Amino acid sequence: MPDKIMPGPVSDGGSVREAVCIHTRKIYDSCRDKDCVEDLRFYPKMKYADVISRALSVKGGSAKLLYVYVDVEPVSFNRGFYTVDMRFFYEVTLQAYLSSPAPVTVEGLCVFDKRAILFGSEGNAKIFSSKAASGEPDVQLMRRSNCPIAVVEAVDPIVLDARIVESCGKRDCDCDLCEVPSFVNGFFDGELSSGDDARRIYVTLGQFSIVRLERDTQLLIPVYDYCLPDKECSCSTGGGEDPCSVFRNIHFPVGEFFPPNTVRMPENYEETRNFCSGCN
Repeated sequence: MPDKIMPGPVSDGGSVREAVCIHTRKIYDSCRDKDCVEDLRFYPKMKYADVISRALSVKGGSAKLLYVYVDVEPVSFNRGFYTVDMRFFYEVTLQAYLSSPAPVTVEGLCVFDKRAILFGSEGNAKIFSSKAASGEPDVQLMRRSNCPIAVVEAVDPIVLDARIVESCGKRDCDCDLCEVPSFVNGFFDGELSSGDDARRIYVTLGQFSIVRLERDTQLLIPVYDYCLPDKECSCSTGGGEDPCSVFRNIHFPVGEFFPPNTVRMPENYEETRNFCSGCN
């Protein structure tokens, strides 16, 4: 197996054809996180408020990451460093159990706030472009025209736990629904409910994410050749293969007919996500 090429000087440059200057975003700093986010307030759709008020218990189902609001601010006491404030908006589906054995599916919103501090270097030049933009210039962008750009990459979270909490109504809200963007509310096709203060649902999510700070820069890079695709475009919508031939290549599912003596615990994200969804 060849050695993994890391950013840095390349010693073997025999096949390099030329050096070219390109404009791109350089990553100055990045981090990754595996957050176990406990006790997120669950805000159901209004039509499920009565179901939750009568529910005996709830179990986790699935969660979908809808949007992440990202804001970058310089750290005043440490030059070149910036705080990256993130707010994750989730569409969460739970199973509510009433008196009947069959659960009722309820949907709602959960919100998670997170902060990271990363190095983003400094820049004093004001950057303008001839690229067309609709509307007036963004005042916030004009005021901070040379801040680094924060990029957040995340997968849909895993629902680890869900529970009903009986309270006296004096606990502070985890999230003000008035601060939810209108387009996020649009995902729920209806009004969200803050729920009964005497009964609330809290959800625990497992979230994987990568955060990085980037800046526009010019780099001199080696060029080996033009990147031309080798694969020809196929005109067949079905892949051009006989369905029976595809079926014949599938191995016989022995495990479906002979259950294993032990069940292997999930080891990666996809297995854990399917495991948590299947046991509810």
